[in-house]
Amino acid sequence: MSDTLHLKIKKEYAAALIEDLIKLDAVEAIREEEIELTPAQKQALDKELENVKAGPDYLLKWDEVKHQFKKD
Repeated sequence: MSDTLHLKIKKEYAAALIEDLIKLDAVEAIREEEIELTPAQKQALDKELENVKAGPDYLLKWDEVKHQFKKD
């Protein structure tokens, strides 16, 4: 199994459990700056950046985004 998960540790005891798992070599800590995008992710990001540069109106206003996801 080689899944990569990003965790936000919310409780002190959870941090201790994670540290124990690291010591047992059951999990590996990867610093955020070490995470690499896949070529496909890089290509998708480059395309989005090109769209934004070509027309800033490509982006939605924050109020429009909130409205799309607002629960009624």
